[in-house]
Amino acid sequence: MSAHPSRIPATPRAELDRAVAALAAGKARWANVTARQHVELLGRLSERFAEVADRWVDACLEAEGIPPAHPMAGEEWLAGPYLVLRNLRLLAASLADVAAGQRPRLPGPVTHRPGGQAAAQVFPASLYDRLFFPGVTAEVWLEAGVTPENLGETQAVPYFEGAEPGLCLVLGAGNVSSIGPMDALYKLFAERKVVLFKAHPVNDYLGPLLAEAFGPLIEEDALRVVYGGAEEGEYLTRHPEVDEIHITGSDKTVEAIVFGAGEQGAQRKAERRPLLAKAISSELGNVSPVLIVPGPWSRRDLVYQAENLVSMLANNAGFNCNAARVLITSRAWPQRQELLEEIRRQLRSIPTRLPYYPGARERWQRFVDAHPQAETFGDTRFDRLPWTLIPNLDAEREDEICFTTEAFAPVFAEVPLPGQSAAEFLAGAVEFANQRLWGTLNATLVVHPATLREESAERAFEQALADLEYGTVTVNHWAAVGYGLVVTPWGAYPGSDLYDIQSGEGFVHNSYLFSRIEKSVVYSPFRAFPKPPWFVSHKTSRQLGRALTFFEKDPSATRLPGIFRLALAG
Repeated sequence: MSAHPSRIPATPRAELDRAVAALAAGKARWANVTARQHVELLGRLSERFAEVADRWVDACLEAEGIPPAHPMAGEEWLAGPYLVLRNLRLLAASLADVAAGQRPRLPGPVTHRPGGQAAAQVFPASLYDRLFFPGVTAEVWLEAGVTPENLGETQAVPYFEGAEPGLCLVLGAGNVSSIGPMDALYKLFAERKVVLFKAHPVNDYLGPLLAEAFGPLIEEDALRVVYGGAEEGEYLTRHPEVDEIHITGSDKTVEAIVFGAGEQGAQRKAERRPLLAKAISSELGNVSPVLIVPGPWSRRDLVYQAENLVSMLANNAGFNCNAARVLITSRAWPQRQELLEEIRRQLRSIPTRLPYYPGARERWQRFVDAHPQAETFGDTRFDRLPWTLIPNLDAEREDEICFTTEAFAPVFAEVPLPGQSAAEFLAGAVEFANQRLWGTLNATLVVHPATLREESAERAFEQALADLEYGTVTVNHWAAVGYGLVVTPWGAYPGSDLYDIQSGEGFVHNSYLFSRIEKSVVYSPFRAFPKPPWFVSHKTSRQLGRALTFFEKDPSATRLPGIFRLALAG
């Protein structure tokens, strides 16, 4: 079994038209709903999403073939209702500031970067943030021309300068259950658009639960949930009452929407003759690099970082746009082979998963067929796919599929580059990531603190952060943390267009409501304690994920002892 069929029949065309008509009739009123009214609505949504949370997670576990006792069962809490409830809380906090007549208040300083660029510290914002994410800080770097002095003018612009009424079609993602609802929340509350949400056929079983949770918005004629596949999607994208589109998915899907499918579509793209003139925002995946900076790692460091790296692959069976795809190492680093061997050892111990996402087995086979050196790990009975490592790629090979194509399967690769020192390695690794790997969504650097005590390495590290052309850059933690903090904008590095879309256009999450964003940068300790709950060996991730979810709904110090017990037991 490689995919679950759609469980819910496609919405009939007449019903699609009625949904669009109701939203179109309500879009002008929604664009003028006050921030204070939005805060009240967000509180009601929080209650509703908490009510469906247990059923939501159970449905995902069943559909993806994850037994409740599976070591990674907790990921459905962390990547689902936890993030949506966090999103609701943070949006409400920002809009409470707007309701009071001010821009969303930032928790940290706004500093000048070289050239005058503004960088706003957005995390941590509270004692709870410091307790749950010890040692983690995050910044939002703004585009050229945004300075610390005028940064506030770029926040919550649709509330202070007025919003153009609009109806946005949100084409939900099928892999991570929080993506679709969070995309909808951004369009609704950050951009003040009404939303037609089309559930993805892979996880449309969540549609009724989302409709229940979004009930207050449905009552306001601000949102509708509909169902269907490519045919319904095409009809809605071309519907005259749909003003704009947001999609999390494939660059090929966006090209088909804009230019049409097949050879005719390719011809229109080449001739720059789009079929569709509507605004499209999108998040379209990535060949996500992990730059592993050479340094003096201990045995404990190697074991910890190997789990850090395999967790970046194994989470959600490898069906993540931010999954580690290419590990960039230094060929001269004496511990390179020791790290790879520890990765192999840990991959052998991880239970394999059902390849529930359509086409996974075929994609996996393409990568394995192209690489005789591919190494597979784990039990492949019961239609499971093995974890797969493709080591020692040739960095000069122009047609390397691992560099040009996102696997979206349990596959990652390793490519060694020259560089005796950290500074030499980083210069080459950043250029390689920017120039040779497809996509601009997210990148991770793993660097030992002792390495950064060298002046040349520290300078090269700071330059690498500035030069990496990715919408999210994380240090030591998996780049998915940039997705999960919610305060940090999530999206591709600016500069792509419909003729070379790469990882897409625009940002979501972004709970401080910035515009003119360049990237998010997240700094984390080299070894975190307690163990991060997304690590594959975490023993209490399901219980901890649920506890954190309900904490986000109702933050309270009385919940902390139970959360800490679960975190330390992991």
